[in-house]
Amino acid sequence: MENLALIDSFSEFKDDKLIDRVTLMSILEDVFRNALKKKYGSDDNFDIIINPDKGDMEIWRNRVVVADGEVEDPNSEISLSEARKIEPDFEVGEDVSEEVKLIQLGRRAILALRQNLISKIHEHDNTNLYKQFKDIIGDIYTAEVHHVRPKAVILVDDEGNEIVLPKEKQIPSDFFRKGDNVRGIIENVELKGNKPQIIMSRTSEKFLEKLFEQEIPEVFDGLITVKKVVRIPGEKAKVAVDSYDDRIDPVGACVGMKGSRIHGIVRELGNENIDVINYTTNTQLYISRALSPAKVSSIKIDESANRADVFLKLEEVSKAIGRGGHNIKLAGLLTGYELDVIREGNAAEDEDVELTEFSDEIEQWIIDEFAKIGLDTARSVLSQDVADLVRRTDLEEETIREVMRVLKEEFED
Repeated sequence: MENLALIDSFSEFKDDKLIDRVTLMSILEDVFRNALKKKYGSDDNFDIIINPDKGDMEIWRNRVVVADGEVEDPNSEISLSEARKIEPDFEVGEDVSEEVKLIQLGRRAILALRQNLISKIHEHDNTNLYKQFKDIIGDIYTAEVHHVRPKAVILVDDEGNEIVLPKEKQIPSDFFRKGDNVRGIIENVELKGNKPQIIMSRTSEKFLEKLFEQEIPEVFDGLITVKKVVRIPGEKAKVAVDSYDDRIDPVGACVGMKGSRIHGIVRELGNENIDVINYTTNTQLYISRALSPAKVSSIKIDESANRADVFLKLEEVSKAIGRGGHNIKLAGLLTGYELDVIREGNAAEDEDVELTEFSDEIEQWIIDEFAKIGLDTARSVLSQDVADLVRRTDLEEETIREVMRVLKEEFED
């Protein structure tokens, strides 16, 4: 009964750790064999019988009967007189099986057994957890905010598993409070000691790709393929899509009527601006589409250097470059080409002046503000609408009008 009582006390781990009884019994056998090795030097001559249904177990020690005074290994041999205390009709050479009670291992050994069991179960849990999350790397996962720290948000899923969302894997506009549900992809599983650390990301291109799969049925069904995704998290993204069915418009299907389908993805990503473009193997056309919303006049490609000169009319330059240079940077990443913008214009327009030439009259930080949205010459600024510049920069209307006055004087002179 003492074996059964001890097993029942160990079985509390089964409920706490959600471990099945068969696995628990296997771990128990391993733990007990280690204890037997420590006490007797070997467990080779021991039988451990476990009943997973009843949660009971028996330990039997097998020894050979030898003549009195001839015992060389007390663990595997028993003297005739000792054997006859168990059964009076034993003879030399026969096998004796004797049940070992746990109490015989000693109180300290039993305490060590319990500690070893805890350690083995934790090791089993960690191995299973590592395998479980290793199999879903790259998939979308949802967990609840448990704790917000300066360098990471700690999430917990429905099974109580801890997931880490580092600061650098968060979208800049992300703001989390305890209890919020957070979606991201499982980016990696790292072993910290023996404990797996599960890393989530919301900035990965894979997250945006998986959101397309989740939110757009044609992508999920394989009718539309996401060829490539590039992102500046929280700011702008470009997604190249393709369809092998000519009857399907991949861009229209992804965006939806009035943006209805992509709106949920944009909201999930903190209002990240997403350009969806048709993929093509025609390099010139692909670069032209990648630079949307700008209208490209012509493109000259240098395949050997992986570069392309993109010719644009003056009014299209700022659109091609985009706010903070994001548009042209993402277009380059999407197409795999380093893109150089070449301005086109008539003779009068060619007489342009770099904004830096006006540094005596215009403060450098103001020039930098215009440069952020791709405006680095006098004519490129003068071609813009004042209200639009107020919206696209951090400059006051009065400041913009003063800059335009200075620039106009240059050409009037």
